[in-house]
Amino acid sequence: MTKKLNRIKVVLVEKGVSQTELAEVIGKSFSTINAYCANRQQPSLEVLADIAKFLSVGIKDLITDEY
Repeated sequence: MTKKLNRIKVVLVEKGVSQTELAEVIGKSFSTINAYCANRQQPSLEVLADIAKFLSVGIKDLITDEY
């Protein structure tokens, strides 16, 4: 079972933003964003900051506290 270390997918749904749109805005491929959303890969702090800025949320809102 994959540990869910980030909440990017949840926040995208809450904000009504597609993975494709996020990928275009922050300059990452769709497959990279999809890996983040599925928790197969974790973004760097710099990328988390870019995602948080675009979604108008705090970085903490993108990270789960369940570990």
